[in-house]
Amino acid sequence: MYRFFEQLSSRIAAPFKGESSRNSKVWSCRCGQSLFFRNSQCLACSAALGYQPEQSRLSSLQPGERPDTWLLDADPEAGAFRRCANLDSPAACNWLLPVSHHETLCMACSLSRTIPDLSITDNHERWRKVETAKRRLVAQLVSLGLPVIPKRVDEEAGLAFDFIGVDLEGKLPTTGHANGLITLDIKEADDAHREQVRVQMREPYRTLLGHFRHEVGHYYWDRLIANSHWLEPFRGLFGDERASYADALERHYEQGAPLGWQQHYVSAYAAMHPWEDWAETWAHYLHMMDAVDTALGFGMSAREWDFDYQPFALDTLYDPLHPGGAAFLSFVNAWIELAGMLNELSRSMGQPDFYPFVLPPAVIARLHFIHLVIQQEGGRADEVLQVQ
Repeated sequence: MYRFFEQLSSRIAAPFKGESSRNSKVWSCRCGQSLFFRNSQCLACSAALGYQPEQSRLSSLQPGERPDTWLLDADPEAGAFRRCANLDSPAACNWLLPVSHHETLCMACSLSRTIPDLSITDNHERWRKVETAKRRLVAQLVSLGLPVIPKRVDEEAGLAFDFIGVDLEGKLPTTGHANGLITLDIKEADDAHREQVRVQMREPYRTLLGHFRHEVGHYYWDRLIANSHWLEPFRGLFGDERASYADALERHYEQGAPLGWQQHYVSAYAAMHPWEDWAETWAHYLHMMDAVDTALGFGMSAREWDFDYQPFALDTLYDPLHPGGAAFLSFVNAWIELAGMLNELSRSMGQPDFYPFVLPPAVIARLHFIHLVIQQEGGRADEVLQVQ
């Protein structure tokens, strides 16, 4: 197995790539124009567009037989769809839902339990930004086969989002997760505010999508790890989550991360408590999968460049003997090279690094653990790792 991996190129036109990207971020309109995830109308021929989450597909649309129904040009036999009721709202949603569904909101929009106060003009743009980031999150969760269940369907095990501002008593909301409810201070959508908080918190990176990926990691810990056969392996790798979270939080903000945390964690915040280590590593796993998948969808290749990165070896993984270990390791090494290339592109524009993190071997083991958990739950995480 190890000799086999050594013979594999870890370039971005990677050996784990199948015939096409599992979750491409570029499609074609019926007129041939390239379409992208956020588009709701073709810029070339003005065709209506819609995103069909179950198939991870953006398609141009043809009117259906009944009013306000649509057929996919990419697959007319898929049945009739309606466009999300939030299409013409500030959320500008381009998703579809089957006509057989009684709801008017798509899968992603139906997760929003509370939207910002739209009588405040600035909240229109803020809401658009947070919903755009949430749709990206939900699309990836669906593509991985993970369950996405609204709280209104299952209050106990479901997921919901509150996008809120200062309350009537002037109290600021706290971004976080509690029992499947993800709360976000709507001001996080303001670039200046978010950058100010990033600097205050001494974070190298702070985005709306990053928030969502981190907080949904807590949700899936409850769903996939707690009370499962993964719990003891989790404790062996991340630590014992029964340690006082309140004490860990106080210690982190009083003393900071422990000396040498860079050798063991993906971020300083991950060093605070096993729950945060899981959520931070989970978020980075989603970052890596989405970015590499997108790069593959655009045909990006680093084959012509001679990077001097030392690739990780199989014994870095959580389970070095796992049949998919070599493919996962190839994905990780491809990510390291992609991130290095994109960091240099950012620097050439005078911008901060695209990926301002270093992944030590201990984090690679945790990433592999998360991959195995997701693959067991959804059965689709391995699809991007298929070796030709």
